[in-house]
Amino acid sequence: MYAIVEIAGQQFKVQKDQKIFVHRLAAESGSKLEFDRVLLVDNGGKVQIGAPAIAGAKVTAEVNDHVKGDKVIVFRKKRRKGYQKKNGHRQSFTSITIKDIKL
Repeated sequence: MYAIVEIAGQQFKVQKDQKIFVHRLAAESGSKLEFDRVLLVDNGGKVQIGAPAIAGAKVTAEVNDHVKGDKVIVFRKKRRKGYQKKNGHRQSFTSITIKDIKL
């Protein structure tokens, strides 16, 4: 059984006991979260599609911890002008574990 759920503006395909990284959520480590914007559920070949979301469907998850992703280097250059700019950042993520998918 899997579901497609919208978390923090992005869509994820999730299954029970799966660990995923989503954009940083305002939640404490160890807290429980419920996502009710479930777009699709496949239950053993029986597919339910929402318009836009399935009424009454919920995905529950537990927050593991907050982490930072790999460094992304942003390098800009204009040729023959001597212009170079090097910058970088690390994106903040929240690691969550999917506990249950309810219809």
